[in-house]
Amino acid sequence: MRQAMRQDWDAIVVGSGLGGLACAAYLCAAGQRTLVLESHSVAGGNSQVFRRTVRGSEYEFDVGIHYIGECGPDGLITRILNGIGLAERIVFRPLDPDGFSTLVFPDLRFRVPVGWDRYRARLLETFPDEAEPLGRVVDLMREIGEQGRRLQNQDVGMGELFASAPNVAQWGLQPITELFAAHGLSQRAQAVLLGEQGDYAVRPSKTPAVLAAGLTDHYMRGAFYPEGGGQVMAARLIEAIRAYGGEVRVRAGVERIVVEGGRVRGVVLAKGGERIDAPVVVSNADLKRTVLELVGAEHFKPASVERVRSFRMSLPLFASYLDLDVDLAALGVPNTNYWIWGSYDLEAVYAELESGKMSSTPLAYVTAASLKDPSNPRLAPRGHTNLQIMTLVPREYAPWHVEQGPHEAKSNRYHLDVEYRRTKRELVERLIGIAEGVIPGLGKHVVWRESATPVTQERFTHSTGGTSYGIEFATDQMGPLRMGPATDVGGLYLAGASTPSGHGIGGVLRSGVIAASAVLEADLMGILRSGERIGDPGRLPPLVANWDPWRASR
Repeated sequence: MRQAMRQDWDAIVVGSGLGGLACAAYLCAAGQRTLVLESHSVAGGNSQVFRRTVRGSEYEFDVGIHYIGECGPDGLITRILNGIGLAERIVFRPLDPDGFSTLVFPDLRFRVPVGWDRYRARLLETFPDEAEPLGRVVDLMREIGEQGRRLQNQDVGMGELFASAPNVAQWGLQPITELFAAHGLSQRAQAVLLGEQGDYAVRPSKTPAVLAAGLTDHYMRGAFYPEGGGQVMAARLIEAIRAYGGEVRVRAGVERIVVEGGRVRGVVLAKGGERIDAPVVVSNADLKRTVLELVGAEHFKPASVERVRSFRMSLPLFASYLDLDVDLAALGVPNTNYWIWGSYDLEAVYAELESGKMSSTPLAYVTAASLKDPSNPRLAPRGHTNLQIMTLVPREYAPWHVEQGPHEAKSNRYHLDVEYRRTKRELVERLIGIAEGVIPGLGKHVVWRESATPVTQERFTHSTGGTSYGIEFATDQMGPLRMGPATDVGGLYLAGASTPSGHGIGGVLRSGVIAASAVLEADLMGILRSGERIGDPGRLPPLVANWDPWRASR
């Protein structure tokens, strides 16, 4: 039986983030029996949720899915889901179209609306003295964003894009600050244009214009949240994988990717040393750990190893999870994300974080799942609110009084340290105080709290430095400067946030499709663009009432 298992798989995917699950689903739909291996007890990577029972009531909190774009009929995410028969099985609820995000600065609030025309008009109304240059910048960002979307959907090549869109060629790969400076924009206007850039966590002077414009464009056709919670997307992908002949195993961490004769031959599991053979392995795991640990630097070209070692990781996040004994919807709080910046000088905020210090200026992202999905009874008890407050933090371990991360230390006892717990407690209190600027009296309604540091993130996802975003999507680490999907090792492919597709839900889903395309030697994105499907929806299981995506992912 053990030998038969070793010969039974056409491909193995290491890691069950959405990139890995999308890749496996497409491989299975194309007839490749694929096994997904996940070290954690719940599949989904950063898209998963976790649950807590407090005083007899159940709570469910998102780890990484807070709001997403490209969910309309022609959106990238819809195309990818449709290709394997899942588009009709996931419902996306819109956030407030007149202000899906609210940017909060010292003396200004700006509600980001859906639609480039409305967005442009609101910006010009907010900054009338800069109307002419600001209008030109927004028009350029729109062009860059829309052309970048065409490139992402692969209905235009890079050469054709640059030939037909000279502004994209001129500005797209340059730092966004150069575009702003060329048009003489004020610091205040620049900050508002970049007010949601915590979604990618790159200092402005290193942010490619195509990234800044692409993020804005991503939401201009609507900002959404999956009905039933973040776990729904992973659970539906798992359904497809199993329906199309594959499997997903949790608590099945990989210790080593086996390479023999310059090609992958399978994997060895961490527990028990079981070897499972397959001619193809796709790693959705952390890039640095994949190359330097799971495979081994000796199997890659020296230049590739040096490049991987030199990559900077994105700044990590600190997240606080709160239960409020009040229904914010009943108080009239809008279904919006709050981005709170204590300064218009975003470059200085990043300089401080990158120096290893906590931000001395107020910096917080506030979002309420209860407002985004009031139909989900698992979020919080009736009359309560499920709220998250997040902030960017330094890359170093020192602020958490930890010398090594749990991956290197091979220990999870860091959370017992008195100073670690004190630092977490103080930061949560500070974030609650910042959030009271948009939700007055918030602190007195907090009846339960929990928090997660980058050390927590590293413990559960094994990400280098505990970042959620992979390697930093900066001007010197973007596009072809990254690795993947193919590698120096035959049969080894990469998916996930550190590949050229980048991070974010759309980015990692696309990375999975691109990796599957490389394995199959097929243009899957072209097939999806035509509206065709790879999988047969008739093979998917029937929809059932009271379906639990979290349990379906275990």
